[in-house]
Amino acid sequence: MPRLDLKALFRKPRSNKSLGLAAAILAIGGLLGVLYVILSGPVHALDNVPEALATLKPLQSPRPVPAVAIADAAGTRHMLGKGTHGYVLVNLWASWCRPCVRELPALAKLKAAMPPGRLTVLAVNVGRSNAAQTAAFLKKQGAAGLGVWLDTNVALMRAFNAYGLPTSVLIDPKGEVVARAVGAADWDAPSALSYFKALPLPKKTKLVAKPAS
Repeated sequence: MPRLDLKALFRKPRSNKSLGLAAAILAIGGLLGVLYVILSGPVHALDNVPEALATLKPLQSPRPVPAVAIADAAGTRHMLGKGTHGYVLVNLWASWCRPCVRELPALAKLKAAMPPGRLTVLAVNVGRSNAAQTAAFLKKQGAAGLGVWLDTNVALMRAFNAYGLPTSVLIDPKGEVVARAVGAADWDAPSALSYFKALPLPKKTKLVAKPAS
């Protein structure tokens, strides 16, 4: 004959107060877990690329920026290194490249739409045009706001392994290439502007072209 467990029979049920306290502890623990994921996770996913930027492909492994120099309108050479801005979009173009020419106005609009310190756009002419010719060409295309940047010895093309034009690379504030586009893109599309404006920035960002030593 089975034994009757008197202790279990007369055990006092847990009070509503105890159950409420346990539920509160579980809820707080869950909230802390959610906050941890939010705070420790990325603010913006680089791979969340809109259709307008379909040619922009995030790299699985970021790569350091190669040590190369480009020239400004005055002929001063600058290294892609640490400066005062966040992300840098380096676009390689030439006047004989029709897709390059078509996207120059869009790049100029992208540059103008970015808040200070968010994104620097460096449209670098890798053709044989000099500074004056490049400035006149950009003005004719409605893209004078891009400014004159030259790479007459195709150092950037070699450094970035660019086998076709246009080629663009996105550099993050840490000085690493994080994405690459081979071919044109709708740089000034609303979704593209939103994408670049949402790029995560550390508290202190330093990366632009600086004078070569």
